Amino acid sequence: MDNTGYTPEEPIAAIATALAPSALGIVRASGRGCIALLAKIFSRPKALLEAAGNTIVYGWIVDGGERIDEVLVSVFKAPKSFTGEEMAEISCHGGVSVVTAVYSLLLRSGFRQAERGEFTFRAYINGKTDLTKAEAVREIIDSKTDASRSHAAGRLAGNLYGTIDSVKKLIVETIADIEVEIEYPEDEENIADSFDDTKLRRAEKALSDLASSWKSEKIYQDGARVVLCGKTNAGKSSLFNSLLKEDRAIVSDIEGTTRDFIESWIDFDGIPARLFDTAGLRETEDVIEARGVEITKDLSAEADLILYLVDSTVGLTDEDSAFIEAHGEKNSSVPLILLFTKSDSESSSTKSANSTNSVSENPAQNLLVENSVSISSKTGEGIAELCSLVKAALSKSAETDRNQTGLGSERQKVSVEEALESVRHALSLTKDFALDAVVQDLEDSLDALGAVTGEITPDDILGSIFSRFCVGK
Repeated sequence: MDNTGYTPEEPIAAIATALAPSALGIVRASGRGCIALLAKIFSRPKALLEAAGNTIVYGWIVDGGERIDEVLVSVFKAPKSFTGEEMAEISCHGGVSVVTAVYSLLLRSGFRQAERGEFTFRAYINGKTDLTKAEAVREIIDSKTDASRSHAAGRLAGNLYGTIDSVKKLIVETIADIEVEIEYPEDEENIADSFDDTKLRRAEKALSDLASSWKSEKIYQDGARVVLCGKTNAGKSSLFNSLLKEDRAIVSDIEGTTRDFIESWIDFDGIPARLFDTAGLRETEDVIEARGVEITKDLSAEADLILYLVDSTVGLTDEDSAFIEAHGEKNSSVPLILLFTKSDSESSSTKSANSTNSVSENPAQNLLVENSVSISSKTGEGIAELCSLVKAALSKSAETDRNQTGLGSERQKVSVEEALESVRHALSLTKDFALDAVVQDLEDSLDALGAVTGEITPDDILGSIFSRFCVGK
């Protein structure tokens, strides 16, 4: 949101629920005097004005002599509210026209339309939350799996803030110890004679763990890119439909049916992923299909995981081997799982066995394809094992202790890395430099950590954070 010329406590209102037919709709209001403004369009103004905080008042929203809707108004008094201001939430019937009518009446009655994230921004500037918790609100709204929601809920509960705060205390205590040495020196020639760096080492370890946690958390937030690759008729579209449990992709025995990619979100046991069904890899003179093959190769190069499908009734071909070898040369950081499809076919068992042997004959390929499984999209055979392999592969690419606190954004990662760099530089100075130089590094680290929680954060960063919220949050 734009903070230029911002007026705190100005009464604001917004629709807080999806504008679609539903049982209930909620319109939120916050700001100084918002209860008095709302009482002017409420059928029981005295009851609303006299209501205690954290109570609900029944009545009607009225426009002059016309009744708009029968509602419940939840009343919150400052500072015991989400924003820290006086607040009200109107629970009305969930029809689009009803919710819109109530909201429009509020805007005509002295309320201003809330900007994106303005309710959470007010909670932040009124000391009801810090930036780590504010960003966690958006993470929960955007979460795609139960696991990603759980991680965000931990940050909303304050585990990241608590970790940052404990690190800051270690640094502050270290600075205090150094200040004592500066004020009361005992003729030591350098800091090594008097300085105990135990607390600073603990701070370094905690910051290092935090910085490394982002690689894993990013997958849970943004989702991994999982690409289905293979020759035409290898069974990619059938597997795509089987994993999604719906007929999204067209399945046909005709080669080249899939000419472009389609994608959909999927949950691999808690890890959100964008699953791509792609055009079959083959030489073709069809211009459109050839373009689809090129797109498949581009998607493979950018994937977090490749599922390479081989028709077990045909076996591993030279083209399959060539793709696997090229994958190893150019994208060794991208894991690959080899899938032998159509395991339900009568002719699949022999071909699949021969295919596996052909891979093992090549040591380089055998090293690449650590995981392979036979599957049938028709019967579901091997699908559960495949999902386990996918989760293991994605988790391995971002290994971390899931019990530890994790970072919630790239912004937080950058600031934590700056703090870590300052702490490490301070430790490097402890043998040969004066105490004052170490203090400067530690103060820089505190500034960087203050940016994580929002104690020291430029206005443009705040605007970027809250502008990504939905209106009404």
